[in-house]
Amino acid sequence: MVRYELVGMDLADLRFAVSPLNELVLSLRAWRDPGRFPLHLRWLHALQETRTGLDEAVLLGLTDARLWTPDFLNPRPYSPLTRFDDELARLARTDPAAVRRDLRAVHGTGPLPAPLRGAAPRVLARIVDALAEYWRRCFEPHWPRMRALLEGDVTFRGRQIAQRGLAAMFAGLSSTVRLAGNVVEVRLRSRLDYARPATGGLTLVPSLWTVNASTPVSPDEPPMILYTARGAATLWEPQALTAPAALTGLLGATRAGLLVELRTPASSTELAARLGVTTTAVNQHLRALHAGGLLVRARHGRSVLYRRSDLGDRLAAADRPPVTGIRVT
Repeated sequence: MVRYELVGMDLADLRFAVSPLNELVLSLRAWRDPGRFPLHLRWLHALQETRTGLDEAVLLGLTDARLWTPDFLNPRPYSPLTRFDDELARLARTDPAAVRRDLRAVHGTGPLPAPLRGAAPRVLARIVDALAEYWRRCFEPHWPRMRALLEGDVTFRGRQIAQRGLAAMFAGLSSTVRLAGNVVEVRLRSRLDYARPATGGLTLVPSLWTVNASTPVSPDEPPMILYTARGAATLWEPQALTAPAALTGLLGATRAGLLVELRTPASSTELAARLGVTTTAVNQHLRALHAGGLLVRARHGRSVLYRRSDLGDRLAAADRPPVTGIRVT
């Protein structure tokens, strides 16, 4: 069991935050043991081809049979708006001594996995490169959808505190978490056992990749609890496209739905993930809408993002059928 004692300003410094890097690293648990994460099987199947060329030896070495991950790969985030690039840059500056210590804490006294042996700076650089490529290929297209679900959880917990109080909020995180007096207790499946004051406050981090609530392995790490986000079971369910009847009659159901959906920019890969279809199928419709002047596109990093043009905005905003009965002479 892990116990965090909240004293004085620690209670006032309770915060929620979202970490793209945490989610990226914790998702490797599903690689190692897919049966423990049945809700993500659709996503794992979709990655079969995308994973080709990734440094899987390094990525799989970042978890063990207990599904533990090194603490230096799960830094405490400070905001629900944390950016992956910022976290990756911070990761690249990790003290080599912390890299060696945390890898050893996960893998024990035996030999480390072969890709993680050697000088810590070189090992860290290889880890950073492997995670950056994994993010680009497998995570970035889906991150807007993941982030929306995680931010929705944070909003719900804040409302719960306002309506029912801290004890009810903590009890709602997991059956293994409770507030007893001024101590937050987290019962773990492992033999991990320590107590410490929540100096600097306690950070609560919703995750899509934890079955039960979890904490840092080391008591020296900042106080943090990761817990399962609400609605995780719906993450990979295909979303239905909706559009006004008049727009559907003009463009067809799929293209009308995409035009409505693209009120905010998105890539074809992201749209395909939301809708549960292939990227090729989405691209055919996006090209047609673009050729008709209803969409514009622009490169953003390695992705091409589509959004509605001014004409597309005006057409999507129409909520009644066009005027009929005009006499043509």
